[in-house]
Amino acid sequence: MDIFLYIIIFIIGTLFGSFFTLAVYRIPLKQDITHKRSYCPNCNHKLSFLDMIPILSYIFLKGKCRYCGQKIRPRYLILEVLSGLVFVLFAMSIKLNVFTTNISTLVYFVFGLIYIATLFIIAGIDKENHKIEKSVLLFGYIMQTIYIIYLYIVEKDPNVYRYVIYLIIVIILVLINTFYLRKKIKNSYAVDVLLLCIMFLMFTYEAISILTIDFTLLSIAISLIVEKLLNIKKKDAEKKPIPIGFYLCITNIICLIVANYYIFF
Repeated sequence: MDIFLYIIIFIIGTLFGSFFTLAVYRIPLKQDITHKRSYCPNCNHKLSFLDMIPILSYIFLKGKCRYCGQKIRPRYLILEVLSGLVFVLFAMSIKLNVFTTNISTLVYFVFGLIYIATLFIIAGIDKENHKIEKSVLLFGYIMQTIYIIYLYIVEKDPNVYRYVIYLIIVIILVLINTFYLRKKIKNSYAVDVLLLCIMFLMFTYEAISILTIDFTLLSIAISLIVEKLLNIKKKDAEKKPIPIGFYLCITNIICLIVANYYIFF
């Protein structure tokens, strides 16, 4: 029975993966991501339902737009598959099953998927534009606040004070950034990275957040070493800063899933 549950979760994950590609493309352009129909960025033709089936559409269309023949980047297929796999791994990490799952685990699962989805979008935008989108960060904090309220009211979580402390720190950082730092510096990327790390602290706790930072530094170092050894020439892209938010988000997702396996098993 659980195999059918995980197949459904994988399909949901691929649907989210398809949405991630749309969100990563549109949010920096300030375009609507909920009501406006999907379209080909090359010919602007609106896509039909058959053009938007995760994984299958890419395969049947042979990686090309049905209307203009423009080649579709493989990353769309890769992200849909990875998203489905991550959703399944997260479900397995908390031993989600049909018969023994309780309300508490189910609520954690739902908010966990929302959290992972938020990190996917933040990572994608940062990878493409070296920018941590504040609107996505805000959405993440709103969802976490709702989850905190649930923990306090329903589950009577005695550690709710730690969430309040982090929220106060976030408010202080936002105020400092809004009324002081913006007048002094044009790029608030460092503050946004710090806000992202606090979001890690709120959902994945201190130990996982510390591991996330450690493995992020290690991942960046390995990436730079590999590029140096392979003598990869970036030309103009060489001046592009390291997308720290991208590495942080991906590493945090991995650390969260691994930690859940340790905690729940």
